[in-house]
Amino acid sequence: MASTLTTNSRTLKAGTSWRDAWQRCLRVAPEAFRDDRVLNLWGSGWTADGRALPGTSPVDGSPIAGPPRLDRDTAHQAVRASLDQHRAWRHVPLEERRARVAATLDALTQHRELLALLLVWEIGKPWRLAQADVDRAIDGVRWYVDGIEPMLDGRAPLDGPVSNIASWNYPMSVLVHAMLVQALAGNAVIAKTPTDGGVACLTLACALAAREGIPATLVSGSGGELSQALVRAPEIGCVSFVGGRDTGAAVATAVADLGKRHVLEQEGLNTWGIWNYSDWDALGAVIPKLFDYGKQRCTAYPRFVVQRQLFDDFLAAYLPAVRTLKVGHPLAVERPDDPYPQLDFGPVINAAKAKELRDQIAEAIARGAVPLHRAGEDGARFLPGQDTSAYVQPVTLLNPPPSSPLHHAEPFGPVDTIVLVDTEAELLAAMNASNGALVATLSTDDRSTFDRLAPQIRAFKTGHGKARSRGDRDELFGGFGASWRGAFVGGELLVRAVTQGPAGERLPGNFPDYHLMP
Repeated sequence: MASTLTTNSRTLKAGTSWRDAWQRCLRVAPEAFRDDRVLNLWGSGWTADGRALPGTSPVDGSPIAGPPRLDRDTAHQAVRASLDQHRAWRHVPLEERRARVAATLDALTQHRELLALLLVWEIGKPWRLAQADVDRAIDGVRWYVDGIEPMLDGRAPLDGPVSNIASWNYPMSVLVHAMLVQALAGNAVIAKTPTDGGVACLTLACALAAREGIPATLVSGSGGELSQALVRAPEIGCVSFVGGRDTGAAVATAVADLGKRHVLEQEGLNTWGIWNYSDWDALGAVIPKLFDYGKQRCTAYPRFVVQRQLFDDFLAAYLPAVRTLKVGHPLAVERPDDPYPQLDFGPVINAAKAKELRDQIAEAIARGAVPLHRAGEDGARFLPGQDTSAYVQPVTLLNPPPSSPLHHAEPFGPVDTIVLVDTEAELLAAMNASNGALVATLSTDDRSTFDRLAPQIRAFKTGHGKARSRGDRDELFGGFGASWRGAFVGGELLVRAVTQGPAGERLPGNFPDYHLMP
């Protein structure tokens, strides 16, 4: 049964209900939204095919639009239609492609607040982070629009469209951003809506892009049902995947067997090491920022690896910082006209994920992990009587047992784990626990120590006392070990990953037969 928490007087901010957002979608893009469902986009038109499933907002458990799931045969038809679009679009002059993508960005900017509000309801992002997701997509693609010519010099579009399968956590700044850059480079683009959320936001963004003539396809369905079309179909020129290692491994096997161009971003346990360090004020200041969106990010840091003799100083900085975190309903205010609440995070993606995390925490403690911090709901901001089953308060555990998933995998939720070490060898082993990661950080006072140890940390980016991110514009991105398969991206590399260059070209990336750093 869903838990509830009663407060005295909070209410929903005026004009921000799901019904308000839905009515605005119907007015802005009536071709893509019906009264009771969103539509699929394929064959240059919006279609009411597919079985529309009910959706639930993680914010309060209320009903919202769910994905209209296609069957396998219809998905294959959509892919074949995208190939027809691709064959025409690849010959459109760059200046026209640039103008159409720029017009799309103008439309996204015009409807920025609606896109952000949809993200709040669909995936539980606080307002500040939802706006940032939209803005990063727009600003990032503008950078490519302004500087695309040299990136395309001597290069041509792929032989078929780019198929995008992405996780739910960054629909705009990861998925829509990638789609628009891929289209700018001369490719038709296909996207599968994430199963766990974001369908309305993506539908609105694709409607705005389709109006400007961008050759976009947006379909919904289960991975098992659609993978034959979106991954294995011979029409597909490249597969771009963002998600977990289990699904990513299956995609990696398929694309390797087919010799297909691919970009597969997979999870890894990103770690923050503490060794011979003393700037505790700096560490304390960054701790709350590491909990943005409840650590539901591919570049979150859920593991601290701490030199044992510094553990008391680490806790003195860490615990006061983690106790400042603000959690709650992203739209709950004291009065309807109040500004949006300033929160570090709201719910996790759904109640099932919240239960999974609670079960993992309880199991880890039962097997020997030490709970150092477990926040209660007393300070959380909720509406009177609302469903809070998708909310998880911050938890910090010392030494999760090797048998626990929290020991070797990222929790994708507001759970920190701490491992104590005594030697540099133990430090490196603990920081490399997941066979590759996207980012890592080592906090040490001595620069020479960082320069000596950082190359032995198996992360694509390693910061010296500072968090690393996925990056924007010209910042490259990839992963080491099992956290990445295929071409690296970011900056010019994203364009290279979705275009053809000289014969025999070896793209920077992690491929079955070679690993090449930029």
